[in-house]
Amino acid sequence: MDLREAAHQFLQEKRVAIIGVSRDPAETANAIFARFRAKGYEVFPVNPAAQEVEGVACYARVQDIPGGVGAAMLVTTPAVSAVVARDCVAAGVRWVWMHRSIGDSVSEEAVIYLRQNQVNVIPGACPMMFLAPDGAHQAMCWLMQAVGRIPRQVPV
Repeated sequence: MDLREAAHQFLQEKRVAIIGVSRDPAETANAIFARFRAKGYEVFPVNPAAQEVEGVACYARVQDIPGGVGAAMLVTTPAVSAVVARDCVAAGVRWVWMHRSIGDSVSEEAVIYLRQNQVNVIPGACPMMFLAPDGAHQAMCWLMQAVGRIPRQVPV
């Protein structure tokens, strides 16, 4: 399916873990966390080094979230994404999106592992390109697809 359809399906999940949030509100993961909250999603920050992020209780692992989540947004390093992919499978997450824009969370090891375990994966792009995008995010999506930095098609 094309990236827009995959993003649309991911965004149908209303309980989302944002993995890689920081105590620093200027970080990319925190901007994504804030956008999901502003759009009415029930979001859960995940960072083993934080007790709370922006006034919300933070979880060490996605498996620790009460009631689980349907989707997880990874804004981590690729090495951490490879580890977190296993946590997502263990927690029963149906969709994983690995952020790619200026920074990169995509781990090929994680993509393979998730797909082998029937988890839908978006390996690249930023949800802010699709979640009420502004002109800058729309332009970035077009440019990054044009140069092959983010996928046009996502196997599910």
